[in-house]
Amino acid sequence: MKKISSILICTILFLGFSCKEEKKAPEGPTQMEKVMAIHDEVMPKMGKLGKLVGELKAKVDTTEMGQQYETAMKDLQEANSAMMDWMRDFGDKFDSDEILNGKELTEEKQQWLDEEEEKVKVVKEKINGSIERAEKLLNN
Repeated sequence: MKKISSILICTILFLGFSCKEEKKAPEGPTQMEKVMAIHDEVMPKMGKLGKLVGELKAKVDTTEMGQQYETAMKDLQEANSAMMDWMRDFGDKFDSDEILNGKELTEEKQQWLDEEEEKVKVVKEKINGSIERAEKLLNN
């Protein structure tokens, strides 16, 4: 009887351990990785943005065309400020383990990440749009 009890206990333990769901690695990039990918996509464009500001600044004057150059230059400067502000705010909210190593976020930080994802998408549009408009204006 002791032998049967031992076998029964071992079987139950074995089934208990083998039936536990294994933690699966997330498929595809995490939300944090997606947010950082957007940042990484537009950050290299910051140099181009600065170069365009310089080109436009040289063309600003009181004429109608000069005013268009000034508007485009201000758009670029606002896009630059938006990126700098976003990076500062993002860095204040998340530590390096959360950003780089996938450390689990608290519920509050998850809400922040949702908000930051939307903000960085807006920043991306500002950067890309201001560069596109400035280049179009300069090429006319």
